[in-house]
Amino acid sequence: MTFGFASSAASSVSAAAGSPSRLARMLEPAEWAAAGIPLLRSPRDVVSSLHTRHRPTPATAVVAVLDHEERLTASASFARRSVPADGWDFRNALLAHLRRVIPHDLRRRTPVRTAVLLYCRDGDERWTEEDGAWMWGLRDACTLHGLRCGAYITLTRGGWQVLGEGRGGRRPNFESPPDGFDAATKPEVVPLRAASGAAEILRRTAAR
Repeated sequence: MTFGFASSAASSVSAAAGSPSRLARMLEPAEWAAAGIPLLRSPRDVVSSLHTRHRPTPATAVVAVLDHEERLTASASFARRSVPADGWDFRNALLAHLRRVIPHDLRRRTPVRTAVLLYCRDGDERWTEEDGAWMWGLRDACTLHGLRCGAYITLTRGGWQVLGEGRGGRRPNFESPPDGFDAATKPEVVPLRAASGAAEILRRTAAR
């Protein structure tokens, strides 16, 4: 498996920000590949579903929770703050949004649900330090919320890429319309509380 490396404006850090403690809060591609992250059976379907629901633009993160059959259980999107890339900050943001949309699974001996992260950014598919910080944050947030750590996916102008797996595609990308897009239809993402207490974000309503 091969990886490319690139710098990005968002991941450029000053000498002070490049301290050992900050650099320790990111994962290199080799570390991520060796972490035993479960493979998605149908990554394009997952990406298309999240792209349609959230329509992310650059600097937008979409965290989603999948059940054991890879069905979407809950998801949330939020804008990345304009701060240096740091896994600690990303972990806190991811954990805060997970807590809002789905109960934790800390009482279970083994996680049954998996969290995946789609991050929309400028640049190409090559790994950046910013990606490494998101990977660290996703892994730590999953541990603290009782979830399995799943795939980290980037969405760029050129398409989508599951980092560490070498799988990707040209569509969707952050410039393409969502699957089944209708100019007369405006999606509305509504968190629904199921009888079991799990939050689901699955409703789309037509604009009137």
